[in-house]
Amino acid sequence: VQLVESGGGLVQAGGSLRLSCAASGSVFSTYVMAWFRQAPGKDREFVAAIRRVSGHTVYIDSVKGRFTISRDNAKITIYLDMNSLKPEDTAIYYCAADPEIVLGGERDQKEYDYWGQGTQVTVSS
Repeated sequence: VQLVESGGGLVQAGGSLRLSCAASGSVFSTYVMAWFRQAPGKDREFVAAIRRVSGHTVYIDSVKGRFTISRDNAKITIYLDMNSLKPEDTAIYYCAADPEIVLGGERDQKEYDYWGQGTQVTVSS
Protein backbone atom coordinates (compact mmCIF):
# COMPACT_ATOMS: atom_id res chain seq x y z
CA VAL A 1 0.00 0.00 0.00
CA GLN A 2 1.32 3.43 -0.94
CA LEU A 3 0.03 6.61 0.68
CA VAL A 4 0.67 9.99 -0.91
CA GLU A 5 -0.15 13.20 0.94
CA SER A 6 -0.68 16.58 -0.67
CA GLY A 7 -2.06 20.00 0.15
CA GLY A 8 0.39 21.30 2.70
CA GLY A 9 1.76 24.80 2.59
CA LEU A 10 2.18 28.13 4.31
CA VAL A 11 -0.88 29.92 5.66
CA GLN A 12 -1.54 32.77 8.06
CA ALA A 13 -3.13 32.16 11.43
CA GLY A 14 -6.89 31.92 11.04
CA GLY A 15 -6.59 30.54 7.54
CA SER A 16 -7.53 27.18 6.07
CA LEU A 17 -5.90 24.29 4.26
CA ARG A 18 -7.09 20.98 2.88
CA LEU A 19 -4.82 17.96 3.03
CA SER A 20 -5.38 14.91 0.87
CA CYS A 21 -4.08 11.37 1.21
CA ALA A 22 -4.47 9.07 -1.77
CA ALA A 23 -3.95 5.35 -1.28
CA SER A 24 -2.99 2.82 -3.90
CA GLY A 25 -2.78 -0.95 -3.60
CA SER A 26 -5.00 -3.14 -1.47
CA VAL A 27 -8.22 -1.37 -0.54
CA PHE A 28 -8.61 -3.79 2.36
CA SER A 29 -5.40 -2.44 3.89
CA THR A 30 -6.93 1.00 4.23
CA TYR A 31 -9.96 0.18 6.36
CA VAL A 32 -8.83 2.67 9.00
CA MET A 33 -7.04 5.82 7.88
CA ALA A 34 -5.69 8.63 9.98
CA TRP A 35 -3.69 11.82 10.17
CA PHE A 36 -0.81 12.27 12.57
CA ARG A 37 1.51 15.28 12.90
CA GLN A 38 4.97 15.99 14.19
CA ALA A 39 6.06 19.46 15.20
CA PRO A 40 9.76 20.39 15.42
CA GLY A 41 11.31 18.90 18.53
CA LYS A 42 8.16 17.04 19.50
CA ASP A 43 6.88 13.49 19.24
CA ARG A 44 4.47 12.55 16.51
CA GLU A 45 0.88 12.86 17.71
CA PHE A 46 -2.51 11.67 16.59
CA VAL A 47 -4.79 14.22 14.91
CA ALA A 48 -7.82 12.42 13.46
CA ALA A 49 -8.92 9.04 12.13
CA ILE A 50 -11.78 7.69 10.04
CA ARG A 51 -13.12 4.22 9.35
CA ARG A 52 -13.77 4.13 5.63
CA VAL A 53 -16.83 1.85 5.72
CA SER A 54 -18.75 3.19 8.73
CA GLY A 55 -17.46 6.75 8.55
CA HIS A 56 -16.75 6.71 12.29
CA THR A 57 -14.34 9.54 13.19
CA VAL A 58 -12.07 10.33 16.10
CA TYR A 59 -10.27 13.61 16.82
CA ILE A 60 -7.70 14.91 19.23
CA ASP A 61 -9.32 17.50 21.50
CA SER A 62 -7.18 20.40 20.27
CA VAL A 63 -8.58 20.21 16.73
CA LYS A 64 -12.23 19.45 17.46
CA GLY A 65 -14.47 22.02 15.83
CA ARG A 66 -11.64 23.24 13.57
CA PHE A 67 -10.56 20.15 11.61
CA THR A 68 -12.75 17.71 9.70
CA ILE A 69 -11.63 14.34 8.39
CA SER A 70 -13.58 12.83 5.50
CA ARG A 71 -13.23 10.15 2.85
CA ASP A 72 -13.95 9.40 -0.78
CA ASN A 73 -14.11 5.62 -0.92
CA ALA A 74 -14.26 5.53 -4.71
CA LYS A 75 -10.88 7.23 -4.82
CA ILE A 76 -9.52 5.56 -1.66
CA THR A 77 -8.67 9.03 -0.49
CA ILE A 78 -9.09 10.83 2.78
CA TYR A 79 -9.04 14.55 3.44
CA LEU A 80 -8.31 16.79 6.37
CA ASP A 81 -10.03 20.17 6.20
CA MET A 82 -8.24 22.48 8.58
CA ASN A 83 -9.87 25.77 9.53
CA SER A 84 -9.00 28.49 12.04
CA LEU A 85 -5.40 27.37 11.87
CA LYS A 86 -3.06 28.33 14.69
CA PRO A 87 0.74 28.58 14.80
CA GLU A 88 0.76 25.54 17.06
CA ASP A 89 -0.72 23.49 14.19
CA THR A 90 2.60 23.88 12.38
CA ALA A 91 3.97 20.39 11.76
CA ILE A 92 4.62 17.72 9.21
CA TYR A 93 1.32 15.93 8.69
CA TYR A 94 1.44 12.20 7.99
CA CYS A 95 -1.24 9.93 6.61
CA ALA A 96 -1.49 6.40 8.01
CA ALA A 97 -3.56 3.34 7.21
CA ASP A 98 -4.26 -0.11 8.56
CA PRO A 99 -6.61 -2.96 7.67
CA GLU A 100 -7.79 -3.64 11.20
CA ILE A 101 -7.72 -1.56 14.37
CA VAL A 102 -10.06 -2.23 17.28
CA LEU A 103 -12.48 0.54 18.15
CA GLY A 104 -10.68 2.92 20.47
CA GLY A 105 -7.23 2.06 19.14
CA GLU A 106 -7.19 4.63 16.36
CA ARG A 107 -5.04 7.08 18.33
CA ASP A 108 -2.11 4.67 18.72
CA GLN A 109 0.43 5.12 15.96
CA LYS A 110 1.84 1.66 16.64
CA GLU A 111 -1.41 0.22 15.28
CA TYR A 112 -0.80 1.52 11.77
CA ASP A 113 1.13 -0.55 9.23
CA TYR A 114 1.31 1.97 6.39
CA TRP A 115 2.58 5.54 6.36
CA GLY A 116 2.98 8.34 3.88
CA GLN A 117 6.02 10.58 3.53
CA GLY A 118 4.34 13.59 5.08
CA THR A 119 3.41 17.09 3.99
CA GLN A 120 4.54 20.29 5.70
CA VAL A 121 1.98 22.68 7.16
CA THR A 122 3.29 26.02 8.39
CA VAL A 123 1.01 28.54 10.10
CA SER A 124 2.46 32.01 10.55
CA SER A 125 1.33 34.32 13.30
